[in-house]
Amino acid sequence: MTIKSIKETFYDGMFKIQAVENEEELAFFVRDEYLPEINIYDILPGSVFDEVLSGQLMDAGLSCAAELNAVEYLSRAEQSRSGLLRKLLQKKYEKKYIESALDFLEQKNYLSDSRFSRAWLNTRKINHYEGPSKLCAELQARGIDKATAEAAVSDFFTENDEYDICRKALEKQISKGKKEEKLIASMLQAGFSYKMIRDVMAE
Repeated sequence: MTIKSIKETFYDGMFKIQAVENEEELAFFVRDEYLPEINIYDILPGSVFDEVLSGQLMDAGLSCAAELNAVEYLSRAEQSRSGLLRKLLQKKYEKKYIESALDFLEQKNYLSDSRFSRAWLNTRKINHYEGPSKLCAELQARGIDKATAEAAVSDFFTENDEYDICRKALEKQISKGKKEEKLIASMLQAGFSYKMIRDVMAE
């Protein structure tokens, strides 16, 4: 591969390369973090790279492509790592390039499962009244590890009164005509403890 030009882009640390390989014109992005054996500042117009290093440049380009697509999703809303992985796999990126890009985004704190969890919980509470165990299970179902999910839920209930949420959940179930055993079963399924359910029912 022969480098024709290399220019820094408006993405911090990302460069656009134009090159020729086997008479084919190439254009792709790279960043130093994706180059194991090449210093980005050693890439100059006229530089010639052998097959191994050319392969590394192309790998870096594919990681950058996955990164840019991930950033597009992140610009719309907080994302979980597993959710982004799934979306990018659907875009036909190879998993190794996705993982490399997501590692970089996590390192820069652009991607955070903790931040996603907090955002998800605050959105969830608008239309759902659920207790800690249900919320933890829902986060884990979305690919959040248990420790991160539990920490996010704990923080959530320091800012939101669990008894108040339980009361609203109870009122909702009563409005559906549920009584006694079915009512308690529904509340337990919603993630509230038996003691809390009994306390709220006693009110």
